Amino acid sequence: MNKIIKSEELITAIQALAKEYEEKEMRAAELIVANNELVFQNDEKEKRAAELIIANKELVFQNEEKEKRAAELIVANKELAFQNKEKEKRAAELIIANKELVFQNGEKEKRAAELIIANEELLFQNEEKEKRAAELIIANTELVFQNEEKEKRAAELIVANKELAFQNEEKEKRAAELIIANKELVFQNGEKEKRAAELIIANKELAFQNGEKEKRAAELDIANKELAFQNGEKEKRAAELNIANKELIFQNEEKEKRSTELDAANKELVAFNYVAGHDLQEPLRKIQIFASLILEKETNKLTEKGRDYFARMQEATSRMQQLIVDLLAYSRIKAIDRKLEATDLLEIITDVRYELKDNIEDKQAKIIANQLCTASIIPFQFRQLVYNLFSNALKFSNPAINPEITIEATIVGRDIADSRINKPSQVYVTNATSYCHITFSDNGIGFDPQFSQRIFEVFQKLHSHTEFAGTGIGLAIVKKIVDNHNGYIMASSEMGKGASFDIYIPHIQLNN
Repeated sequence: MNKIIKSEELITAIQALAKEYEEKEMRAAELIVANNELVFQNDEKEKRAAELIIANKELVFQNEEKEKRAAELIVANKELAFQNKEKEKRAAELIIANKELVFQNGEKEKRAAELIIANEELLFQNEEKEKRAAELIIANTELVFQNEEKEKRAAELIVANKELAFQNEEKEKRAAELIIANKELVFQNGEKEKRAAELIIANKELAFQNGEKEKRAAELDIANKELAFQNGEKEKRAAELNIANKELIFQNEEKEKRSTELDAANKELVAFNYVAGHDLQEPLRKIQIFASLILEKETNKLTEKGRDYFARMQEATSRMQQLIVDLLAYSRIKAIDRKLEATDLLEIITDVRYELKDNIEDKQAKIIANQLCTASIIPFQFRQLVYNLFSNALKFSNPAINPEITIEATIVGRDIADSRINKPSQVYVTNATSYCHITFSDNGIGFDPQFSQRIFEVFQKLHSHTEFAGTGIGLAIVKKIVDNHNGYIMASSEMGKGASFDIYIPHIQLNN
């Protein structure tokens, strides 16, 4: 009986043991399944982590590309600023060239009136214009180079815009992939939640970067419009330069024509001077000699009327000879002889007084030279000027009183010269800041103020030759000498109250 009970207990124990073993196998199987699930989840997490690493690397790459594009944009802006400065320099050079051209045209008009002086001055101006033309050609070449550089910059900006558009598309794809990854990561554990938080931060950064890219794109659009405007302005400047070049070519051709005409006129003038200096004076000298011989040796055979005719003939030939001498003196005053020297005016006045000694003593004239200064002049020309003014003062003296001639010379400023002269622009031919003001005044018969300008014209006489001898060229020579010194002369007078001549000569400091 006991054995049966033990057998049943043993069977029960075996059954319990078997059941426990089955339960352990079931637990083991469940554990294996759980382990497999855990391995699968770990694999999935590793894949998500790898994808996140790739996305982060892509984001870093995109940031680097954006920085490169920004650096290129900065370089392009600097290049554009440099080109603008170069354009301003070219425009300034064009303004200077235009001013120089205006000045040369003014000089050309003055030189056209002075045939001998204008010849060599015109050659100098042509050389200067050739230099200006060369500078304009260089400026045009530089402008073409700048346009080519700007076209290259514009092409680079277009390439950068295309690259930026491509990057935007790539970023949108990455953003879509990141959204899908975010949905997948919602079902992951706490580690995935951390990654999701990091991804949200990355999305915010990406949104910020997209906003920055849009701003950069807007700036690029503005820069492109500005570049298009500048190119249009450059084309206008190029057109203006082309017009200026054509005008310069036309002016050079006109000046060459004028130069040819001046050469021909100079040749004619040289021929005239030769004829006047030799061929015309020789017959006059013979007429004077034969008339003198007839009056001296044949005077008894002539009637009173015949002797009067011969005396008039001698007087006419003398006037003719003096006219030829004065014309030659007038034509020989040239601007090319401008060798200025610092000269004491008292020395010149002393020399002229010695030359006119007999005439001065004959008329018992008094010459007063006060406050004289050193002037920058051409000595031999200024000696002729003083001689002519002294001769005029003695010639047109008042018979009732002894002639008195006063000469004064002082240095005055530009503003004072401007206030005293009716046409100051004619004084400022040079850049001198001070002027030598020389005054010649006398107590002679004077003249009507309405003739204050006419007396400086060639052959203009206010009296007949029977009243006062002369050719009407003396004061014209005086004015031409003053003009040759870049100066200005004014005459003032009243009938019976003498005359006064005011001369303004640029005061130039010369090195000894």
